[in-house]
Amino acid sequence: MKFAIALFSPPHAPASRRALRFAQAVLDGGHEIVRLFFYQDGVHSASASVVTPQDELDSAAEWRALVSRHQLDGVVCIAAALRRGVLNEEEARRYERDAANLPAPWELSGLGQLHEAAQLADRLVCFGGN
Repeated sequence: MKFAIALFSPPHAPASRRALRFAQAVLDGGHEIVRLFFYQDGVHSASASVVTPQDELDSAAEWRALVSRHQLDGVVCIAAALRRGVLNEEEARRYERDAANLPAPWELSGLGQLHEAAQLADRLVCFGGN
């Protein structure tokens, strides 16, 4: 089965941990993730600036490792990211900011990527949000 996963919650929220565990279970079950889409406060899960206390799960690092290890399509909504100060090198230059905090393997793109993922997948599963 093909899944698209959308995350709307920040990395410290329970929904982020549930989404991460769900994604791992999907892959462990032999299924496919066609796209991970991070939207609203979920974009912070892709930021290299998130610092997690040592006694908590570093879900941002876990997401980065999962995307890299399985070569997943990890997309961060550009509008939500810019609004929250999550920038790749190109956007940092464009907006004349001192630093970028969106490392590889993440890709900034528009909300159309979520729509396309829903079309490509058998199931779209969303975590967090209102």
